[in-house]
Amino acid sequence: MNDIQMLMGGAPRGASNGATFERRNPLDQSVATRAPAATPDDARAAVDAAAKAFPAWAAMGPGERRALLMKAAQALEAKGDAFAATMAAETGASGLWAGFNVHLAAGMLLEAASITTQISGEVIPSNVPGNLALAVRQPAGVVLGIAPWNAPIILAVRAIATPLACGNTVVLKGSEISPATHGLIIEALQEAGFPAGVVNFVTNAPADAGAVVEAMVAHPAVRRVNFTGSTRVGKIIAQTCAKHLKQAVLELGGKAPFLVLDDADIDAAVAAAAFGAFANSGQICMSTERIVVDVAVADEFVAKLSAKAQSLPLGDPRQGPVVLGSVVDMTTVAHCNALIDDALAKGATLVCGGKATNTLMPATLLDHVTSEMLIYREESFAPVKAIVRVKGVEQAIAVANDNEFGLASAVFGRDTARAWQVASRIEAGICHINGPTVHDEAQMPFGGMKGSGYGRFGGKAGIEAFTELRWITMQTAPRHYPF
Repeated sequence: MNDIQMLMGGAPRGASNGATFERRNPLDQSVATRAPAATPDDARAAVDAAAKAFPAWAAMGPGERRALLMKAAQALEAKGDAFAATMAAETGASGLWAGFNVHLAAGMLLEAASITTQISGEVIPSNVPGNLALAVRQPAGVVLGIAPWNAPIILAVRAIATPLACGNTVVLKGSEISPATHGLIIEALQEAGFPAGVVNFVTNAPADAGAVVEAMVAHPAVRRVNFTGSTRVGKIIAQTCAKHLKQAVLELGGKAPFLVLDDADIDAAVAAAAFGAFANSGQICMSTERIVVDVAVADEFVAKLSAKAQSLPLGDPRQGPVVLGSVVDMTTVAHCNALIDDALAKGATLVCGGKATNTLMPATLLDHVTSEMLIYREESFAPVKAIVRVKGVEQAIAVANDNEFGLASAVFGRDTARAWQVASRIEAGICHINGPTVHDEAQMPFGGMKGSGYGRFGGKAGIEAFTELRWITMQTAPRHYPF
């Protein structure tokens, strides 16, 4: 079992009232982690520590910030084994998924290091003679990052790396489901040598999440909030931020469509669909959730995808390498079992897999899904996937857009000009032509549309999100006034 602490002003801390909460392993209910259950006062203290550290950190030269971020990337990678063990214990994640998380998160820290000298402004021509007008980007202040459990290293590092590179100090609110995994990230940053208070860490019991988040968002020093999680909670975060006039970046739920056109390379599409659908047991915001396949190639595609799905190793990741580990809890199992029952009752065909009795859920495909079925619209967030058969490009696009979400998407077709035209009409923040829906790179503008949120993480878009754009002028010659 992991016994962890919070971090405030460079010092480890428990909750002020001594309260703790437990995270249990989803497979056997053994205690994986015991963590502090912060109070709202504790949360405010973390923001106070970040605010105290902000002036010196904001004034630090970009080269110094860059060096610390590079050291953090190395420290993070050195904890690969610890991350794998902790993720398996807390969420049932596979070693493959943990390794991918570590690799990409380290890359995010290196990308953040590279942008410390790319935070630029511009000179804007002024109509006033002798007036030098500048648009200048400056650190915003304290950034609150709220990260989920499903890609815990990637998404927590994303919540803090670019803000730090831009000269902000941060408070990371760890997930109640993966507190020790998030704590390892904080350890890596501390080992890299970040000054006290630049990075702070808060954990809370599930029942206290609303009060803890409200306390931090309301704090005057918090200037930006970034949240990754469900659309339901994202709406609450957005309302809270609006109430306190705080800018937010929200990356929320998804129901990613994967379009297989009539001229697709079937083997390539099957490989990408299997990866996108079943990586981390489908518990990724970008996971392929709706496989939209043209009837002209549907039989071949479904047969090959079924064979691939049934070949994927399933098991307890603590006992050896697997592709499909445990899903996060029995609530997910119950939800997906209900989706399967509903789809079958309304005419869908079970291609492979099926209902589960524990959190080791098999790769499951439901064919001939229609819009009357719950799984057509509802996010499964599990290895249970819907196949919708369509006739032609127009119907494929219509099905792809017939959803409240709009995060990731993919289109497969050999006629790349046509595939590009299809991609341009899909209502999603991200679309990959002849590639999987699950694809992330640190320098890319990552984010969604519609019910999948707003704002962008990554690259130049991240700089824009976590800095203040100011207009500063300097009068260099005598100025004429009308009176």
